[in-house]
Amino acid sequence: MGLKEQITDDMKAAMRAKEAAKLLTIRLILAEIKRREVDERIELDDEQTQAIIEKMIKQRKDSISQFEDGNRQDLADIEKAELVILAAYMPAGLSEEEIAAEVAAAVSASGATGPQDMGKVMGLLKAKLPKGTDMGIVSGLIKKALAPA
Repeated sequence: MGLKEQITDDMKAAMRAKEAAKLLTIRLILAEIKRREVDERIELDDEQTQAIIEKMIKQRKDSISQFEDGNRQDLADIEKAELVILAAYMPAGLSEEEIAAEVAAAVSASGATGPQDMGKVMGLLKAKLPKGTDMGIVSGLIKKALAPA
């Protein structure tokens, strides 16, 4: 079963279970998929569907930080709930410890000595890490690894 079919089945299950919040989020996903398919006149595969969900996750993270900065915890909580639902459709990512190990290996492989070599290390890691890895975490770990002692 493809990702799009799984999302559709989850929508039906959410309707039956009367889970309004989950249903709303799933409908947002399906609407974005349908919009893109109509605009580009293509049938999206799982990778393209994941790219849409990844973009929606990034939007939710940005919204959460803005709502929290604006003291709107009620809206931030809604976005967090949507984020959990969206994340369920993404493949399991690496843990922070696994990412740190990959960063350490890339730093030694590239011969990086300081912050000026961050681009080299990031280039190696982008090719090596699975799609969907939070590059913000990766960037922070690289900066920490390359920081002068």
